[in-house]
Amino acid sequence: MLEGKVILVTGAGGGIGKALALGAAQAGAAVVVNDLGATLTGERESKGAAEAVVDEIVAAGGKAVANTDSVAEPEGAERMVQTAVDTFGRLDACVNNAGILRDGFFHKMSFEDFASVIQVHLFGAFNVSRAAAPVFREQETGSLIHMTSTSGIIGNLAQANYSAAKLGIVALSKSIALDMSRWNVRSNCIAPFAWSRMTSNIKVDSPEQEARVAKLREMKPEKISPLVNYLASDAARDVTGQIFSVRNNEIFITNQIRPIRSVHRSEGWTAETVADHAMPALRGSFTPMDVSADIFPWDPV
Repeated sequence: MLEGKVILVTGAGGGIGKALALGAAQAGAAVVVNDLGATLTGERESKGAAEAVVDEIVAAGGKAVANTDSVAEPEGAERMVQTAVDTFGRLDACVNNAGILRDGFFHKMSFEDFASVIQVHLFGAFNVSRAAAPVFREQETGSLIHMTSTSGIIGNLAQANYSAAKLGIVALSKSIALDMSRWNVRSNCIAPFAWSRMTSNIKVDSPEQEARVAKLREMKPEKISPLVNYLASDAARDVTGQIFSVRNNEIFITNQIRPIRSVHRSEGWTAETVADHAMPALRGSFTPMDVSADIFPWDPV
């Protein structure tokens, strides 16, 4: 399905990113495998991760090249895109997958931990997408695929930085889809459910959390590849501005924020009438204080 296509996958040295890079190569794409070689919290550790994935792709008969730049730096993102063009002559899709975690309850979260996660996830998605935009405009085609999370779309405990970044990516993707549609450039989000390094540090301190982790272990990163390959292909030429989720063998489309109820007073509002009239009328439509596990309580299928 991706024969002749060139795809850049960030954070592809392991976990979901590696599975997506291997899956794209198996579908016929030439792959730019980007990985900084960093720890889960973002400290540079080794540059060998990207090369190892490239070696695996080449050994299987595919085409790939490694890149070890950081998505958090605009110049690094530009070098990734240039690597694709210099090596393979074009770029057809970018998968913005790179990320780090620095979880903690909001009242204990440092500015550094908040900013670092935003920098890699949200700024990283912007940097790579922005670097690819001139290439896509000249080709008059291209696909941007951003990894978001139910932590941002729905909510989770102790992830204010990660949740803010991931919901920001949803808004970024929609804006890109609107701005770039005249050049046939698509932009979509995927909220993946899969056991990977990003989920392996989930705190297990209750039977409920233990059950949740057991479910996650059943969901392989490879399950995300078919949707990514589809979105990167010409078959998805009219699919843009959407939010998908993949959970084992399930694919979801997620709705986007829209007004759901209103109240009106012809004479205007005071704080007292807001309390007496508006809030009682609107309260039935309040969004519950759900976390991701509340919305997906059934076992993966």
